[in-house]
Amino acid sequence: MKAAVFHGAKDIRVEQIAEPGDLGPGDVRLKPHYCGICGTDLHEYAMGPIVIPSKPHALNGSVLPQVLGHEFSAEILEVGSQVKDLAVGDRVSVMPLLFCGNCYYCRRGLNHLCQSMACVGLSFQWGGIAEQAVVPATHVNKLHDNMSMRAGALVEPTAVAAYGVDRAGVRPGDTVLITGAGPIGALASIYAEHLGAQVFVSEINPHRQKMIESLGIATLLDPSKTDVVEEIKAATGGIGVDQVIECSGNERALQTALSAVRKHGTISQTGLHTKPAAIDPMILSEHDISLIGTWCYPVTDWPRIIDLIGRVGLPVEKVVTKDIDIEDIVNDGFETLLSPTGDQVKVLIKS
Repeated sequence: MKAAVFHGAKDIRVEQIAEPGDLGPGDVRLKPHYCGICGTDLHEYAMGPIVIPSKPHALNGSVLPQVLGHEFSAEILEVGSQVKDLAVGDRVSVMPLLFCGNCYYCRRGLNHLCQSMACVGLSFQWGGIAEQAVVPATHVNKLHDNMSMRAGALVEPTAVAAYGVDRAGVRPGDTVLITGAGPIGALASIYAEHLGAQVFVSEINPHRQKMIESLGIATLLDPSKTDVVEEIKAATGGIGVDQVIECSGNERALQTALSAVRKHGTISQTGLHTKPAAIDPMILSEHDISLIGTWCYPVTDWPRIIDLIGRVGLPVEKVVTKDIDIEDIVNDGFETLLSPTGDQVKVLIKS
């Protein structure tokens, strides 16, 4: 079968590999339909392997080379002998986090912090940028009938964004600044507005700015043309926003967050920093600010996110700027998304 396989930094190959073999009793065989390129995938391509294991993974023994893809929707082709609540033809979204169930964190329901966590498409035999994948049946959830397969591929990044907003404690009537309007920042703005917040988005890239403006749900601030902190203070009576969802993984944005949030406010660090960032911790103390990190999402959140998209109508597909074929994954996917002048925000690979 055809698959996109990561071999090392700047080395992704679209190649023929063996199809998955016989199913385990609790597994399902999938035909992926759409799969997103995630920021984690971009980090791996540019600087990896980072989380992709170069020696056998402690949980499942997976090792390079790795079939990519952890944000995907699929159709079920086959179910294992003990799978009772899923059937051939079901349309599903994959929750990709794999956990041991026995460690300190798993026993406390914090499976996303499992001490030996793995992930489909990053540290697992199969991934979603391929013609087939096999995953545990416990890790797939049916899509609503009115949900497209494209929307199904956006459940995973929406779960990341929603967790960042939820960890900050956003409530109806709050004021929220989102720093960075990549896919997670854009989805965080959609979710925060859905919760009833007044949303501001800081973004310098003109293509991302255009996408945020098209959503019509947030006040856009361009840090290259205006002082974001001054604009926030002016809009909030000199107080600052209740919460900042920092989605850029950028030191300057984190410093902006510290200055733009009100006293006793909360900053949720949702974007991943690839190097240390300098901040003044005294600001945290003087202003009684909570700075919270987030990692992935609760593994139980898939049904809720699917309901928000399929039943409530959260317009997540609006963040998608291009669908591409697997053959174009490097040039039109990874290279374009990594380029400072790239004109895409969220790219999906269609099977």
